[in-house]
Amino acid sequence: MPVRLERDRARRLMLRATHLERPAFSAGAAGAREALLALGCIQLDPIDRFGTNPDLVLHARVDGLQRGEWPRATLPGHAFEHFAKERCLLPASLFPLYRDQAVETPWWRLSQRLERVDAPLLDAVLAEVCARGPLSAAELSDHGRVQPLDWSGWKGTGKAGSMALEVLWTRCQVVSAGRTAAGHRIYDLPRRALPQVHDASGGDFHAEALLHRVQAAGLLSRKAGPWWSMLGEHRKGPLLDRLIAEKQLVEVQIAGSTGRWLTLPTLLEAAAPPLDPDDRVRVLGPLDPLMWDRALVQHIFDFEYLWEVYKPAAARRWGYYVSPLLHEGRLVGRVEAIRRKGDPNGGLDLLKTWGEARGPAFDAAMDRLGRFQAN
Repeated sequence: MPVRLERDRARRLMLRATHLERPAFSAGAAGAREALLALGCIQLDPIDRFGTNPDLVLHARVDGLQRGEWPRATLPGHAFEHFAKERCLLPASLFPLYRDQAVETPWWRLSQRLERVDAPLLDAVLAEVCARGPLSAAELSDHGRVQPLDWSGWKGTGKAGSMALEVLWTRCQVVSAGRTAAGHRIYDLPRRALPQVHDASGGDFHAEALLHRVQAAGLLSRKAGPWWSMLGEHRKGPLLDRLIAEKQLVEVQIAGSTGRWLTLPTLLEAAAPPLDPDDRVRVLGPLDPLMWDRALVQHIFDFEYLWEVYKPAAARRWGYYVSPLLHEGRLVGRVEAIRRKGDPNGGLDLLKTWGEARGPAFDAAMDRLGRFQAN
């Protein structure tokens, strides 16, 4: 039988699992690395209105960082990028697990890329990264053209060398080692970018990745959803049953809902004491771990959230890139803002606010976020 949780305990669990009750990370780059280890993964997204999603995830928890600083704080050496809950920044310690699994897993559209690039091209691009890396796709020699991937109106690269890099990255033969000034990935060999773990042994990918996903989610819904990305085959079945029987995972039901969620025993235990949040207003990224399961957020926080960047303007209820506001353990409002371009001292232009987006705590949050933009 699942463990029953009252809604307030589920809120405590989520806030503590996602380190938003009273974050206590070091300042600056060290804090970014600590936060990544604690969260387990940070979802990547390129949209940058006043910071990309990893910028905002870290800004909500770590002081002393600037927008765009997360790659320098984590890459290379401390992290790598791969598919987890979609494309994510992951702690370096997980690389052997993903490297071993990459040999046998048809990751996102890999088969379509392999129809366009052959083994000699892959060997040539890998040899060039070995000889000249770290380098970006733009710095790679010209290896000709291929038919771009095209899905839902999104077109990938038509450069054969760039597509080969994508295949090599998917297979963990190269890894992301940083970003250019324009935000493009820099690639290198694992033995140079991740020298401490590149040749370590992996493990049971499916079990370890599932436990890691639950750690990152806090409460992982058993319903199908993007939080099961890469692990959908284990949403039901013997592996999940075994982990529950071994008490490595706990199944829970939240008062007022017929749904079921998975959590870790340590997270369930840590959710018992009352909240003691700090008094900051925190601006959350749309893909912050707290916001992954929006149905759960609505049920336990009484807060409806929609991320509407892919909706036509006329169909948006709130706006293009609207961020939730967290204050003293509650989701209290939302804000739409844009970075003030051309101002070296940073600054934001507030486009619209909703809910409790007012008062000294909110003003202080906007001041911190404005200074976060400074170059």
